[in-house]
Amino acid sequence: MKKFTKDDTIILLIDHQVGTLGWSVNRPKEMIISRTIALAKLGKALGIPIVLTSSQETLAQGLLLTELQEILPEEYANRIKREGITNAWNDESYREAVLKAAGERKNVIMAGLTHDVCIVFPSRSMVEVGFDVQVVIDAGGSPTQIADDIAQQTWEKGGGRTTTINQLVGELIDSWATEDGQKAVQIVYEEVMSKIGKF
Repeated sequence: MKKFTKDDTIILLIDHQVGTLGWSVNRPKEMIISRTIALAKLGKALGIPIVLTSSQETLAQGLLLTELQEILPEEYANRIKREGITNAWNDESYREAVLKAAGERKNVIMAGLTHDVCIVFPSRSMVEVGFDVQVVIDAGGSPTQIADDIAQQTWEKGGGRTTTINQLVGELIDSWATEDGQKAVQIVYEEVMSKIGKF
């Protein structure tokens, strides 16, 4: 398995919406939010392209988390608003946006809500067309633990990998002593380590 670096990777944040957050009950909502914020900040700090998408914002799913709009105003303004297509990769506008952002990059960091619908399908589709996909499991969730377990098994059987925010940062950063390392340390401390034991 190839190591991900900031120069060969993109970040896809899928359907981190107010409503879908409410449906993801197998892990604390505060955990999902903090890890999602960490991913957004990490991508911005390291210059990793980020694509946002939402599904049916005017219905129960609701708007994307306000934190994403604050951290990533340009990406938020350019988000792909899907109208019911469950596999985001099958949405032509989204697929075009991802391919444009990726360029020659073939590594994908993916996170979203919910795993059992909105992550399992695009992760497999992107592996099938040649991308290496890692799903950040603590930046998403599912309506039940059973659903989450089956989703994880499915994307792993399809060739995707599972990671956590801390493991991912450790992979992207060669040394905490570098400029990028210092940026990453601050983000991880603020959004992850400082919250340990609080939810």
